[in-house]
Amino acid sequence: MELLNDMALFVEVVKARGFRHAAEALGIPNSSVSRRVTSLEKAIGLRLLHRTTRKIELTEAGQIYFERCKRIVDEARLAHEQLGELLAQPSGILRASLPVDFATIYLAPLLAEFARRYPGIGFDFDLTPRLVDLVAEPFDVAIRMGNPPNSNLIARQLANLACYLYASPAYLAQFGEPGHPGDLTQHECIGFRTAKANSWTLQNAEKSLEVAVGGRFHLNSISLIRRLSTLDQGIAILPEQIVAEDVAHGRLRRILPDWAAPPIPVYAMTETRLLPAKTQRFIEFLREQLSVHTLA
Repeated sequence: MELLNDMALFVEVVKARGFRHAAEALGIPNSSVSRRVTSLEKAIGLRLLHRTTRKIELTEAGQIYFERCKRIVDEARLAHEQLGELLAQPSGILRASLPVDFATIYLAPLLAEFARRYPGIGFDFDLTPRLVDLVAEPFDVAIRMGNPPNSNLIARQLANLACYLYASPAYLAQFGEPGHPGDLTQHECIGFRTAKANSWTLQNAEKSLEVAVGGRFHLNSISLIRRLSTLDQGIAILPEQIVAEDVAHGRLRRILPDWAAPPIPVYAMTETRLLPAKTQRFIEFLREQLSVHTLA
C-alpha cells in the first residue's frame, strides 16, 4: 500500500508540474512530497525527474513510469469508488471541454438538468474551439462534434445531429426559394470554413449530390452562421436542434425539405476506459438525452 501511495504522489507531482503545487493540492508539506519522491527514485534505482529551481521535467524513465503509474492509480481509485456509495451518488469536480456554440445554444439546459440530478458534482467547463490534450491537460472528458481524429483516445458516440437547409422569410421573399439543390448556385450560401466550403453534399431518400455554392461569408462559428441567417444574409446548413427556437418563432424556415446534409456526429472523448462515476454518469446522461436526435 505504501508503494501505491508513493506512486499516486508521483503522479500528482507530474500533473501539478511541481512539488509545491502538488503539496498544496494534497494538503501535505512540500518537504514531505520531495522526500517521498526521492525515496521512490532510490527504491527504483532510476532518476524519474529533472529538478531545476523553476520547474521539473520527466526523464525518459520517468515518462515510462508515469504512464504506467497513472493507469494503476486510476484503476485503484476506480475500484474504491465502484465499491462505495459514490457510484450511486457521484461527487467531485467534473472537468469537461465543450464546443462553444453547441454548449451555449443547445447543451445549456441539459447541463442544468444534469446538475439538478447530481447535486454532489461540481463543474469546471472549458468552452473552446481548440482540441484540448486529454493526456496532458486535466480534463475528464471532451465533447466534440464531427468524426474524431485517429488517436489513442476512447471515443463514445452520443448522437448524430440532423442537418437541414434554412433561410429567413425575408431573404426568401427577396431572392426566391430554391426548388432544387442546383438552384443554390444562384443564392448567397453561408458556409462553414472548411476545405470544402464551396461545395455542399446533400442527400435525399434516393441519391446524394455535390452542389457548388458561393457566398460572401465563410465562418467557423455555428452561432454566427445561425445569427447571420436570421438577419437575412443567406442560406445555411445547420443542425435541427440549434435552430429549433428560430424556426418556432418564424425567424428561419426550412427549405428544400426533401434534402438534408450529412448528419454531424457528437462524441465523448476520454483518455481511458477507466472512468470515475461522475464522468460515467455525465456521458450516459448526454447519450440518453441526445439519442432522440440520432438518425437511423
